[in-house]
Amino acid sequence: MKNQNYGMTKLMLQRFFLATSLMLAALAAQAQSAIEAVSGSIQGGVEVVKIDLTQPLAAIPTGFSIQSPARIALDFPGISNAMGRSTIEINQGNLKSVSVVQAGDRTRVVLNLKQATAYKAQLQGKSLLVVLDAVAVAATSVSAAPVFAESQSRDTLPLKDLDFRRGEEGAGRIVVTLPNNQVGVDIRQQGQALVVEFMKSTLPEGMRRRLDVTDFGTPVQTVTSTQVGDRVRMVIQPQGQWVHSAYQTDEQFVVEVKPVKVDTSKLTQGPGYSGQKLSLNFQNIEVRSLLQVIADFTNFNIITSDSVTGAVTLRLQDVPWDQALDIILQAKGLGMRKTGNVLWIAPKDEINAKEKLELESIASLQNLEPLRTQSFQMNYTKAAEVAAQLTAAGSGTGASSSRMLSPRGSTIAEARTNQLFVTDIPSKLEQVQQLIAKLDIPVRQVLIEARIVEASDTFAKSLGVKLGGGINPVGGVQVASAGGHPLNATFGSTYIDGSAATTSGSFVNLPAIGQNAYNPATFAVSLFGAGAGRFLNLELSALEADGKGKVVSSPRVVTADQIKALIEQGTELPYQVASSSGATSIAFRKANLKLEVTPQITPEGNIILALDVNKDTVGRSTAAGFAIDTKHIQTQVLVENGGTVVIGGIFEMTETNDETKVPVLGDLPGIGVLFKSRTRVSNKQEMLVFITPKVITDKASR
Repeated sequence: MKNQNYGMTKLMLQRFFLATSLMLAALAAQAQSAIEAVSGSIQGGVEVVKIDLTQPLAAIPTGFSIQSPARIALDFPGISNAMGRSTIEINQGNLKSVSVVQAGDRTRVVLNLKQATAYKAQLQGKSLLVVLDAVAVAATSVSAAPVFAESQSRDTLPLKDLDFRRGEEGAGRIVVTLPNNQVGVDIRQQGQALVVEFMKSTLPEGMRRRLDVTDFGTPVQTVTSTQVGDRVRMVIQPQGQWVHSAYQTDEQFVVEVKPVKVDTSKLTQGPGYSGQKLSLNFQNIEVRSLLQVIADFTNFNIITSDSVTGAVTLRLQDVPWDQALDIILQAKGLGMRKTGNVLWIAPKDEINAKEKLELESIASLQNLEPLRTQSFQMNYTKAAEVAAQLTAAGSGTGASSSRMLSPRGSTIAEARTNQLFVTDIPSKLEQVQQLIAKLDIPVRQVLIEARIVEASDTFAKSLGVKLGGGINPVGGVQVASAGGHPLNATFGSTYIDGSAATTSGSFVNLPAIGQNAYNPATFAVSLFGAGAGRFLNLELSALEADGKGKVVSSPRVVTADQIKALIEQGTELPYQVASSSGATSIAFRKANLKLEVTPQITPEGNIILALDVNKDTVGRSTAAGFAIDTKHIQTQVLVENGGTVVIGGIFEMTETNDETKVPVLGDLPGIGVLFKSRTRVSNKQEMLVFITPKVITDKASR
């Protein structure tokens, strides 16, 4: 009996421990389960919300939908939020954002929609997919919504390029060239930074850097790209109020960050009316009571003037509350002033009179407010220039029209220490300090390099003949050398060869023309008759010249933004100048290479160049002195930073064919060449001017 009881007790303990272990394992599994990430995408024209968990779900969670405002809520019991944030901005298609709120041991995921729609949920491994049905309004936005491909490549591929540009209305555009259109991209906001991750990608060494883009004047300050495992992480750091959007076209992925202008006088921020919609249907209701209804709906504090009276009848259906309030104020001739979350509503004339009284009171106080003197140390700007800008006259006349200082304000610029002393009321001194902070900054510099290329290709050919005859008592043949110096025969002259005297005469004299200051080569032959003593002289001359040349001039100069720079090199030629009295003097004229340029750096980073390029050389000599061959280009161009542009070119081609001949005899076939001279000249000259500007970055940017 004792052994039987012991066996039953042991069996019960084993079952208890087994049940306890299973329960603890289940609780541990539930405790470890959490939501890791939430993302939205469009797959095949259908919007899909993907909720990633650490553990797979046993069943699809229960949920419900709301028509106004359009929402879908899903409850996850026993699951926590491990994302570290409660709101994920999607702004894609019909889905605006996703809210993840944890309450106790339960987490609710709320899909904030633009328009109510049905949904379907399905499990996929450790993820829950929520498929939204298409709606009529959202269909148009689906086509324009960004489509980011999920990573389908097993191998990691390097990104091709990373560039930053300034878009319209001061927006910053980060353009990334992907290896293909199948790279998965994840974009999310972490605090004040925007994080973009490219799946299954590598970052080349030349792109692993931190870009300082503050000079572009956009909300984006820096863009930092790093390699994290098998993905590339790009951190975009904006400042101020901003919104972002992203889209992909083939292999180009673009993230655009736009500034949001905050208007404190507007009831709601953003373009147009963006308040929560409401419906109003009243018959002859007091305006003061209607304003109270709107105050209860919006949680704004409304102060109504005693002069606001009357009643109104209205029927508004699904109208933003800020638009409804604007309609009511316009119908009753009322105005509104917003201070924080307090609205003051009164007739427009009463508001204008009160504001005028306040401005007059402020102006009167400024005339009584004590003056104070403050010194400002200039680092990059001259104090005298800033003082001139502070006291520059506006559209009016007198001291009251000064642009920055009050009528009692004054400035003193000290050139030795480059300090500016300003005496004015404290509010004006604060404005001066803000202005100096924007003016006293280092000016960016530009390196401008010009390359002037001159190429020439010349060719000349000349062929001529001399033909003559004479009397020689002794027959025979005499030959002159190829250099044109006869051995014992000449033309048109008398020479002594032993006891014989020879007299010759030239009746065809068409020699070749010299080229490049060189005489043509000649070949002469004399034929003598044995009996008659007569002879014939023939001299052939020919010359061919071929030349190629290239001259490259490369002036370069560094100057500050919007400051004219000049660099020149050359020769000054003297010439005589006669006055009206007859006296002469010596003047000089330049024949030089000159580059004169004024750069202007645009907010997009391009460079506008106002150019004046001269390439003068000393020409031929004249009776009045040397002539000057000039080549001049003056233009204005827009060039990318570091790019090269051809701003002009001159091409000259000269071809000449000359023929001199004896009439009739020069036209005879065959022997006609003995009675003519031919010259052919072909010259080509070309000049091109290349310009390359580069912005010199400071040490902080490097």
